[in-house]
Amino acid sequence: MTNQWREYSLSSDGSYHVHRGHPAYASRFLEVLKFHAPGLAPARDASGAYHIKPDGRPAYNARYVRTFGFYEGFAAVHSDDGWFHVLPDGSPLYRERYAWCGNFQEGRCPVQLPDGGYVHITDYGSPAYGECHRYAGDFKDGFAVVQRKDGKHSHIDRSGNLLHNRWFVDLDVFHKNFARSRDERGWHHVDLGGLPLYERRFSNVEPFYNGQARAEGFDGSLSVINESGENLVELRRPLRSPLEELSADMVGVWKTQTIRAAVELGVFDSLSASAEEIEKGLPLAESAGPRLMRALTELGLTWQDGKGVYHPTAKGSYLRRTHPLSLSDAALHWGGDSAAAWSAAGRSLRTGRSGFEELHRENFFDSLQGRPEELQSYHRAMAAYARHDYASIAGAVNFGVHHHILDAAGGTGELIFALLRAFPNLTATVMDRPEVVGATVAPTDVAERCGFIAGDLFLEWPVASNAVVLARVLHDWPDDATLRILRRAREAMTVGGALYVIEMALEESSSGSGGLLDLNMLVMTGGAERSLEQFRILLAQAGFELLEVTTTAAISSVIRAKAV
Repeated sequence: MTNQWREYSLSSDGSYHVHRGHPAYASRFLEVLKFHAPGLAPARDASGAYHIKPDGRPAYNARYVRTFGFYEGFAAVHSDDGWFHVLPDGSPLYRERYAWCGNFQEGRCPVQLPDGGYVHITDYGSPAYGECHRYAGDFKDGFAVVQRKDGKHSHIDRSGNLLHNRWFVDLDVFHKNFARSRDERGWHHVDLGGLPLYERRFSNVEPFYNGQARAEGFDGSLSVINESGENLVELRRPLRSPLEELSADMVGVWKTQTIRAAVELGVFDSLSASAEEIEKGLPLAESAGPRLMRALTELGLTWQDGKGVYHPTAKGSYLRRTHPLSLSDAALHWGGDSAAAWSAAGRSLRTGRSGFEELHRENFFDSLQGRPEELQSYHRAMAAYARHDYASIAGAVNFGVHHHILDAAGGTGELIFALLRAFPNLTATVMDRPEVVGATVAPTDVAERCGFIAGDLFLEWPVASNAVVLARVLHDWPDDATLRILRRAREAMTVGGALYVIEMALEESSSGSGGLLDLNMLVMTGGAERSLEQFRILLAQAGFELLEVTTTAAISSVIRAKAV
């Protein structure tokens, strides 16, 4: 009878426990959860939350906001003054209070600190190691998954040491010495060294069960694979054939130009409306309204309610001109200047020169100087990307160690505005072409600490600073021009000055990540995305020593170098 609670189940309404089809006790609660050893279950009634015995009576007098099951002899509780663990008699296991507590597994428990970070604690309530993580999961078979600030995941042991120092987009705990992991290419399995068991990648994989695992392909196929990634059983044929997938890739221009046309016509600024109202209001040719809205719905940019009215989806709302991160100008750029340059991609790959320059006989930035409307549209597009992508930069690097910072080719100043707001003692100067700085005004909250000055990256800079930022500037130029820019930056500072290069750093991997963006830089400007080693060489040639690289949550890395 002492372990009878192991046979208890929950009632259909979750207000009591059932034993062999009958109520296990007379009491009723607002909520009960499963029983756990040592025979106690979380329960909540009008008096608060606590634990009950198998007969429904309270196990102790204390009351909490919420209570949870016992694991390894301790239960997590949420009280008015924070989260902690209790013993079976309801007394606290330790004095500390946390923002959240998990459950003890293998003598460790993940908790959230008041500042939002995660660590594992021991049964004394103190951290098991010194480092704080973005997130931490349960231990299983001696290891747990942790996440760092850039969103990547790895495994640690009970002392907080990295097991293999390999980082993944997503990761699971080990199950029979293998873990599910996801890199830029997709899901797969890794061993205890963090090394992949096979080359293939999938849309999803399950843990191995006696040498087999279910895996879903990117084409919708479903199969059972072995530990070498080979198919053992086909459970579902591909939903799309390779020919269909390739065909969809080849007509990607349809999507780009449909989006551009909708932005040019003002469709998203006219929503919500019916296809007929859009057709008459823009105006469009007869029957063009339904055709356009059907295409936008297929792209996941609009949806139609039961009354025939179209509304923007969360994704489509970014194409409204009033959206704070509007991509309407970006749509015009990708469907206009960029599309034209990409039509000469083959020529660029043969010559190594910009397709845009081949077509227009001048570089992209010079061409904007004579097209003021396109210039403003382009910088609005880049500012929207900057507000999104640079949001994490201020939290990743301490720019507050500097008194003044120079943002060379800083455009409309979105990065600098973010840094000034994050570091109240910082002052800054944004340098760019005359036509750019002449049309830019700093927001009132940072205007007193931010100045704009006209300058040419390739000529002597009109301002000096011992802290210089080049944010997504160098990828616009080939190596010879990039080296000239870096040497101008070196001239603007004394020995020991800090240079921050914010760029994508290409990784040596089989995923091909960054390849398309690299080609875009070639066809648009003749520039390139570069590996960390390529940056190291260019920096050294210009008089800098690469010190460290900080990967942010966005697609960029912050490369910090010192003037030598």
